Amino acid sequence: MLIIPAIDLKDGQCVRLRQGLMEDSTVFSDDPVAMATQWVKAGTRRLHLVDLNGAFAGEPVNGEVVTAIAKAYPSLPIQIGGGIRSLETIEAYVKAGVSYVIIGTKAVREPEFVAEACRAFPGKVIVGLDAKNGLVATDGWAEVSDVKATDLARQFDAQGVSAIVYTDIARDGMMQGVNVEATVEMAKASSIPVIASGGITNMDDIKALAAVASSGICGAITGRAIYEGTLDVAEAQAYCDQVSA
Repeated sequence: MLIIPAIDLKDGQCVRLRQGLMEDSTVFSDDPVAMATQWVKAGTRRLHLVDLNGAFAGEPVNGEVVTAIAKAYPSLPIQIGGGIRSLETIEAYVKAGVSYVIIGTKAVREPEFVAEACRAFPGKVIVGLDAKNGLVATDGWAEVSDVKATDLARQFDAQGVSAIVYTDIARDGMMQGVNVEATVEMAKASSIPVIASGGITNMDDIKALAAVASSGICGAITGRAIYEGTLDVAEAQAYCDQVSA
């Protein structure tokens, strides 16, 4: 199981939100490339980038920062989400050196777009399913649909999706612990590997996820915990490697 540090980009800065609220953000750095360097030095094997402005705008806003990080670490797998709603945007990110693009809102509104993207960019597409009480949220979490996250996951089962990033909005940025039960339910809903996101606070959460990783959980995204020091990236990855060895 991979430990995946999150770098959330807002106005060119590295921030964390609480429950996805743009007005409730904490700035952790005004140099996202330097922040990426910190996690690379800690031994991370993948980075999770989010264009928060892009998620609300419906198109990339912090693309230059993403490109700068990809150029600084060309051999490091990077996944990017936020405002990815066209094949042109995916192509631009892939050309910039990004390994995976995360389709969120568009996957909910137009599930057929995911199949189209998977055909055009095989192995590059991740679906981001953000849920509140099990129901999918869109548009930077501003809107909650009546679609069950697990039902939507099943729709993508045979389309070539590399992974599902599953976020429990109620836990995100709140340091209240990961929703293990909902994450396992998502992993069992389809054959697509699941990356857990939201609420990871300390090693207890990593151990809880690692214990059920065999159900189909391939990674854990962590943000506020590693910025505030309640979780050590190197220690967490070493634990996961040891457990899976």
